[in-house]
Amino acid sequence: MNAYVFPGQGSQFVGMGKELYDSNAQAKELFEKANEILGFRITDMMFAGTEDDLRQTKVTQPAVFLCSVIPAIVADVKPDMVAGHSLGEFSALVLSGALSFEDGLKLVSQRAMAMQKACEQNPGTMSAVIKLSDEQVEEICAATPGTVVAANYNCPGQIIISGALEAVEAANAKMLEAGAKRAMLLKVGGAFHSPLMEPARAELAKAIEATSFSAPKCPIYQNVDAQAHTNPAEIKANLVAQLTSPVRWTKSVQNMIAAGATNFIECGPGTVLQGLISKISKEVTVQPLA
Repeated sequence: MNAYVFPGQGSQFVGMGKELYDSNAQAKELFEKANEILGFRITDMMFAGTEDDLRQTKVTQPAVFLCSVIPAIVADVKPDMVAGHSLGEFSALVLSGALSFEDGLKLVSQRAMAMQKACEQNPGTMSAVIKLSDEQVEEICAATPGTVVAANYNCPGQIIISGALEAVEAANAKMLEAGAKRAMLLKVGGAFHSPLMEPARAELAKAIEATSFSAPKCPIYQNVDAQAHTNPAEIKANLVAQLTSPVRWTKSVQNMIAAGATNFIECGPGTVLQGLISKISKEVTVQPLA
């Protein structure tokens, strides 16, 4: 069975999508429709902008979404199951038929703006912790004063923590004392997937509630609980909860394999998810979208 997976923020690069835009009429039409919906020419920033342009959350999130969804639409993929890492969950929902391309893009844009505002209201950061168990990371976060939580369970031995700067730095020091190979701050705009994203969660909830979702054509394994979902009401609730909850990527991949996934195809810029899935299981094949 084929599982299609979609990356999140951080996989962007200048020039992504340009080759497809230039060579495929359907892709060009979708990129131009995106420019219209967003009210600015995001394609100019993607194809020929600077890294700083692309790093703005309001640009990064729609850009990664477009470079994940459009190639998959053009390839007419037929997934048996889907999942997306954080932002990638919106791409997965479009490819599963639960959301239209237009509604998916609008929600991603609203999510990006809401997260940007939350970052300004509640400044924070994230850190990658390498070579500690999930339990050790959770215990250290719980014992550290201030706001710091496990935010992304990426693969065994790689967890991202998130929260207020002082609390994350204090937790980093304890992680290293406990034997972590690395505990290093990431270049991110804020404390994603932590309680500091609460203002964004409340704002996104209204946008999601006002958007029409259909039953997907295949199960989507959602970040919040790593379980398969096909009920539109559950999918909506999980999307809202995702902003302040951890991304359970390791468990999602394990559950997809248990449900019969043998081949994982990453749709989108970069190869981050292919690397993570290879570390989660040696029994499956992993490849980019051809």
